[in-house]
Amino acid sequence: MVSRRSYTSYNDGCATAHALDLIGDRWTMIVVRELLLGPKRFADLQRDVLGIGPGILTRRLHDLTVHGVAVRRRLPGPARVDVYELTAWGHQLEEVNSTLSAWAVQSPAMPFETDMSPDTLVLAMRTHARPLADHPGPLSVSLALTDSRQENLPPVHYRAVMTSSTTTINRVIEPAPADATVTASTRDWKVSVIGGVPRTQLPGIAVTGDETIVDLLISATALHDD
Repeated sequence: MVSRRSYTSYNDGCATAHALDLIGDRWTMIVVRELLLGPKRFADLQRDVLGIGPGILTRRLHDLTVHGVAVRRRLPGPARVDVYELTAWGHQLEEVNSTLSAWAVQSPAMPFETDMSPDTLVLAMRTHARPLADHPGPLSVSLALTDSRQENLPPVHYRAVMTSSTTTINRVIEPAPADATVTASTRDWKVSVIGGVPRTQLPGIAVTGDETIVDLLISATALHDD
């Protein structure tokens, strides 16, 4: 296979051109996107990035590690499995991902009807996250999202915390006590948070605890700040 020539090889010294040399190949930013919320095994990435072959994924991960964007490390026992995770420099790409996302949603061809992985949907929420305007907080919501694109996968867990100064959402290994808990498919959760459909109209969303806090989270992370 012939490698794509770098922009540097054309005597282009622009930093944007160099950035594209690092992350501009097809699938590279998608792999980065799936690592932004934490490390994943090779099998996890192949599961979450639909359409990527193992050979391409191997090459993209190799390039990311060679360039210092990601690292490969062995988890301690009893798991003793290899995972890939972003370096501190690689994690700065969340801002790039967020900027691209905010720009792309203005496209008339944006495929709003398509599904998203759990991490991708949460990253979209983080992109549009706003603090609580009239509540000091902290208020917390535990999210359990199942991937609508694939059957029989366990839910991925997240914890959202809202205050008057910030709203944060992070992936967690195990759910922790929260003011409210949401169990949802990514399809229905996307329709509510991004599409603006009231969650009460979506059978794929179940809430336990304080429902008003869930509505505050949706308002704080919705695509449009109404």
